[in-house]
Amino acid sequence: MNTSQEPDSRGRVSRRDFLVLLAGGIVASLHNACSPQLTTSPAGKADHRSLHYASLTEVARLIKSREISSVELTQMILDRIDTIDVRLHSYATVMACHALAAARAAEREIQSGSYRGPLHGVPIAVKDLCYTKGVPTMGGLKVLADFIPDHDATVVSKLEAAGAVLLGKLNLTEGAMGGYHPEFDAPVNPWAEDHWTGVSSSGSGVATAAGLCFASLGSDTGGSIRFPAASCGIVGLKPTWGRVSRYGVLALAESLDHIGPLTRRVTDAAIMLEAIAGYDANDPTSLRDPVPPMVDGIDAGIRGLRVGLDKSFVTKGVDPEVSAGVLESVTVLKSLGARVVAVKMPKVDVIPVSWMTLCAAEAVAAHEPYYPDRADEYGPWFRDFLDLGASVSGADYARANNARAAFNGALKGVLEEVDIIICPTMPTPPELITREELYGPMNMPDDDRLSPIHFTAPFDFSGSPTISLPSGFSKDSIPLSVQFVGHHLQEAILCRVGHAYESATEWHLKHPKL
Repeated sequence: MNTSQEPDSRGRVSRRDFLVLLAGGIVASLHNACSPQLTTSPAGKADHRSLHYASLTEVARLIKSREISSVELTQMILDRIDTIDVRLHSYATVMACHALAAARAAEREIQSGSYRGPLHGVPIAVKDLCYTKGVPTMGGLKVLADFIPDHDATVVSKLEAAGAVLLGKLNLTEGAMGGYHPEFDAPVNPWAEDHWTGVSSSGSGVATAAGLCFASLGSDTGGSIRFPAASCGIVGLKPTWGRVSRYGVLALAESLDHIGPLTRRVTDAAIMLEAIAGYDANDPTSLRDPVPPMVDGIDAGIRGLRVGLDKSFVTKGVDPEVSAGVLESVTVLKSLGARVVAVKMPKVDVIPVSWMTLCAAEAVAAHEPYYPDRADEYGPWFRDFLDLGASVSGADYARANNARAAFNGALKGVLEEVDIIICPTMPTPPELITREELYGPMNMPDDDRLSPIHFTAPFDFSGSPTISLPSGFSKDSIPLSVQFVGHHLQEAILCRVGHAYESATEWHLKHPKL
């Protein structure tokens, strides 16, 4: 595990570091900087033992009412990370001193009456491809093991401006693609340690599901917000492309990359998105459209809302447990007053191959400072992927881009008939995974099963907002997931649908037993 600006990433000091610090005469000041300095909660009513699985909204209320202090809550989560994450490996860097200092500042502001909103004093974490000033930002890459940014990503700045307490940086696959570097730990699924955690934003999914933060940020290029959400039984919201600035975020494929939240509740995802969304002059691809209140009206219901369903799309080649979960979700939405409209989805058969072509070629461009000159520092999975990208011709890229444009046009026609589309997040429940599959070399599936990105990459192509949330459990007690797809810039409607569905079901109340 990497360290940040403190001698030990969890606020401890090793024997060697202690001797060095003692010689410099600064041990006392370090202890004071990282000391919890707990205060007494005025009401003293919060049950601290179970708060780690509370929603962001719930702990925000407790903080605002001063039933618990941000410092107490932050220390509780840091202690839980210290105890549990040795097994789960969700964090790349724990910023204990930074977090406690931010929590103390939040507590002072709240006590003085300066309450910033529902993120104020709440411990969250971000994927380790978001620049954090003075803290390693590795992106799962050995080639960036020593990279320490001199500024924050826009999303980090916005979260801290909202008063959030940044606990640390979360692990991910190398370069945010499909495999891990052999020298780095792979996050472990808290529901079943030998099952898939959902590739790139895996640390974000694991930490959020395991109660090691109250919300996190991930990125999605082909499904990497939605896959961890589906695999770990939580909510993943992929915004419209450009809705959230990518300034200060390590790129995989710039025309496909999205930044968004992973949470345990839909309302929490809405809160997070509202905080990070909006135009950023540092990112010319960010959208200038105003960001509406995402939480206002979230409980207004969905009566009359048109839900597009292509029954063949959600069942053909799909694991029966997954498709049954999606169709049961349709029944729930109908019971809430939604109107189901039969639609015909565009063909997506060529999208996985086209996506690989575009993503691999753009990844080579993103890694131009290091690849191929330092190719031997990459792990076998991502090195194979970059080699694939280096072999893409201009004609290959053009054909893939043409396929993208054709799909986007066809999808636009489908969405003209409905408010949202319902489909699976993944074609199967999270599957058993081997070390070779995690670390490489890269192996393309050669059987007749649907590609894992069958239901995700199409909406990275279109830049459409989507939300994935729990829809049940498999016979092996592994989470299942449903996905709602919306019109561009209509994340608030997606959150309203997700909240209605969540309120009518109990899947969000289930948590892994750790």
